[in-house]
Amino acid sequence: MAEVSAVESGVFPKGEQVVSDSFIGAVWLQPLVADDGVFDVVISNVTFAPGARNKWHKHPGGQILLVTGGVGCYQERGKPIQQLKPGDVVKIAPDVEHWHGASPDSWFSHLAISTRVSQGVVQWLGPVTDEEYKASDD
Repeated sequence: MAEVSAVESGVFPKGEQVVSDSFIGAVWLQPLVADDGVFDVVISNVTFAPGARNKWHKHPGGQILLVTGGVGCYQERGKPIQQLKPGDVVKIAPDVEHWHGASPDSWFSHLAISTRVSQGVVQWLGPVTDEEYKASDD
């Protein structure tokens, strides 16, 4: 019997591969809750291949990450990189510049909850450089 990876056996579907310059590497997105004008949130399952990450960005209404699989990285501008594992919860205040993605040698999945989306859409900033990202190996 073939071994099933944690990514393939996750609770939520992996979704479609993202084609966007807001990401480096292979990333998949499965929307779970769309903005309906009632709950003021958007929830998606996001899966990163090893080494994949998003650009620096910020959310006017804030964001919450619920880690569901693999090993990932999270960093706020000017602060050290944090390693993330299943069960970790990251609460990101409105307008805090940050990035998140997989560690260099592991897949990574999380639920991304964009809160108070009526405050505005995500604002994409510059790429996370290889030097910034390699600091996650330290």
